[in-house]
Amino acid sequence: MRIDVVSIFPEYLAPLELSLIGKARQDGLLQLNVHDLRSFTTDRHRTVDDTPYGGGAGMVMKPEPWAKALEEIVGARAGEGGAAKPILIVPSPAGERFTQSIAHELAEEEQLVFACGRYEGIDERVIEWASEHFTVRPMSLGDYVLNGGEVAVLAMVEAIGRLLPGVVGNPESLVEESHSDGLLEYPVYTKPSSWREREVPAVLLSGNHGKIAQWRRHEQFRRTAERRPDLLADFDASTLTRADREVFAELGYDVVDGRLERRVLDGDA
Repeated sequence: MRIDVVSIFPEYLAPLELSLIGKARQDGLLQLNVHDLRSFTTDRHRTVDDTPYGGGAGMVMKPEPWAKALEEIVGARAGEGGAAKPILIVPSPAGERFTQSIAHELAEEEQLVFACGRYEGIDERVIEWASEHFTVRPMSLGDYVLNGGEVAVLAMVEAIGRLLPGVVGNPESLVEESHSDGLLEYPVYTKPSSWREREVPAVLLSGNHGKIAQWRRHEQFRRTAERRPDLLADFDASTLTRADREVFAELGYDVVDGRLERRVLDGDA
């Protein structure tokens, strides 16, 4: 996979040289290029922003440096009618929510381009123009605002990059983790089995792999219901076992038409 990132702070992306993503780059599993937007300006001050039309606070990023940067990255492919459009991801609090399923989807692409906006954002005409040459996807990490897109890009590149074949040493670790099946991950423990008067759950020491698998699954149910009950709205409960249903019943959920339905308990508003 090739990833290109455009930013006025290219040094912000230095952490991508570390850990598994850095090793993936060294091993040739991931080609990652960071471009300085200011190098695509034409004035001696290397200006990338100007005041907004219509008034208001802040500054808006100028369109021409962005167009030049994106044209150079895409090159001839931008004008090839038969070629698949590269994905252009624009981090924005107004974008669609970035999720694990989207990370898996994007990990299948050959080329991703990230446009790190700053100030009040990028001139909207850039997005309109880019739609002719890219599949543009404004993307948000969550319902909050950052100073720029770089932090979001760090998170998204790591989430996507670790899914590429060969990046993570044990592929099984990608299966049993939070959001891999719409649930949060179960709690994990290591040696010693007794620590500061706290014991590892006995089932994990039993050697009974079937019981361990069931315990972990049920802990996923409990943790998700406690911390992210919103995830259960889309959970497919049609294949739950009797034991699974009993756990959800304890948590206040019934299975209705293959979906989980929260019971209204005394004291609920």
